[in-house]
Amino acid sequence: MADKQLPTAVRWADDRLGIAKIGRKNLRKVFPDQWSFMLGEIALYSFLILVLTGVFLTLWFKPSMAEVEYQGSYSMLKGLHMSEAYESALNISFDVRGGLLMRQIHHWAAVLFVAAMSVHLLRIFFTGAFRKPRELNWLIGIVMLFLGVVEGFIGYGLPDDLLSGTGLRITQGLVLAAPVVGSYLAFFIFGGEFPGDDFVSRFFTVHVLLIPGILLALITVHLFLVVYHKHTQYRGPGRTEKNVVGFPLFPVYVAKAGGFFFVVTGVTALMGALLQINPIWLYGPYNPAEVTAGSQPDWYMGWLDGAVRLMPGAESHFWGVTVSWNIFLPALLVPPLFIGFVALYPFLEAWITGDRRAHHLLDRPRDNPTRTGIGVAMITFYGVLWLNSGNDLIATHLHSSINAITWTCRVLIVAGPVLAFWIARRWAISLQRADRERLLHGRESGVIVRAPDGGYSERHADISVYEAYALTARDRDTVLDDPPPADENGVARPHRRRERLRSALSRFYFADAVQKPTAAELDAAHADDADHTDHTDHAAGTDGVRELESATSRERSRT
Repeated sequence: MADKQLPTAVRWADDRLGIAKIGRKNLRKVFPDQWSFMLGEIALYSFLILVLTGVFLTLWFKPSMAEVEYQGSYSMLKGLHMSEAYESALNISFDVRGGLLMRQIHHWAAVLFVAAMSVHLLRIFFTGAFRKPRELNWLIGIVMLFLGVVEGFIGYGLPDDLLSGTGLRITQGLVLAAPVVGSYLAFFIFGGEFPGDDFVSRFFTVHVLLIPGILLALITVHLFLVVYHKHTQYRGPGRTEKNVVGFPLFPVYVAKAGGFFFVVTGVTALMGALLQINPIWLYGPYNPAEVTAGSQPDWYMGWLDGAVRLMPGAESHFWGVTVSWNIFLPALLVPPLFIGFVALYPFLEAWITGDRRAHHLLDRPRDNPTRTGIGVAMITFYGVLWLNSGNDLIATHLHSSINAITWTCRVLIVAGPVLAFWIARRWAISLQRADRERLLHGRESGVIVRAPDGGYSERHADISVYEAYALTARDRDTVLDDPPPADENGVARPHRRRERLRSALSRFYFADAVQKPTAAELDAAHADDADHTDHTDHAAGTDGVRELESATSRERSRT
């Protein structure tokens, strides 16, 4: 834009800050167009909805445990003694215009926020988008998911109804299970013996100010790194590690993102209007002597509840300290180990494979069978724990024994991930074999022909240039060899055991994986296939393999 086209105030600022140049460069930044990238946008827009509805609810909610007598519109609870927090939540639901709608939109947005982040992280995991240079963004995503879960749980406990109080009571038991420091932590969190008089005001501050502020800062850093590293994209013709094929930020992506924000907002508002969630008036105020039958936490906390239900009762006594293994192991040890493994997986994979290159093109899940198997195993592990969190409801609805259901989940928590890993890995390898056959011999046409000697065979049709490119646009796996016992000077290698472990893991990681055919193998297969009449597409596919091989070798030589 020429200077004369700029308003005077903008031209003055541009002369000193160069905002026109910066704006022109960033507004024309290209973003790829693929539906799975919208998962992260759903999480972002859900967070914005949470902020907007949360501001409205903050104006009416009273974070106080002071006891009052309810005299509101809901006649079933009139005259009952309760906390000011619960009373204000009831008033929001029945006496504030639009209050119940806002409460339900807020709750559904919280559920959607965690769900969108979870599925978004799964997409990143299965496509390998966490690899260099995006390991830091992966860690930021894990932290945001953890904070989102904590934020949702704290908000779930603020109304001080019987259901949320039951969940908080379980939380207090989990905190008490921490050896030595458990009782001190519980007193600090709840302000004394449970339920205490201060936990609502403390949770309110954390829920409204602390965690949203941290999330906002992390989202800003996350988006900055997405722009700085440039967006990942799926493999395809014209797409390389050095470019991005898509649409510019302005005006195309801005229009699409704005429209999608209103779609997410509209769907969330529709859910809040039509689908009841967390009807606190049905539970009544919290009473430590009571518990709701069949109480269940929000879905994202179910796996922790299921882990506690899965563990048999066991405790030990050491030097006057009681360790409740049935709480300590499933609630305080398993979650950190599971989350820690997920968070550190990018570094573990890079160490095993020895791949330190920067990656901007995404994998298909079948391109890395072992990673896909590990991901499915983690989903199975999580799913079994989540399923066991409803073992009582499953037993009552299916008229089954709760002990039988619990023991089934105990077996599945060990055997399920192993079986899921093996099935997913073999499935991915089978898909790799199918891709190799399509490259070598074309696609199956369904036409059966008879040879002069009386034999029958199926005629194969050529695949397109684009499909051939997509099937060959991946690197070959390199298995690390065992290191020699000594270096070239005859000196024993100092870390040989660690390197042997690394090479063994590398062999396991790439075991049975089907590599894409070389250009020579493609030429030989096409020359031997007498059924093909037009080899233009195959030749293009062969050229694509040669081009990718040369580009890969140049990249490896640079790194």
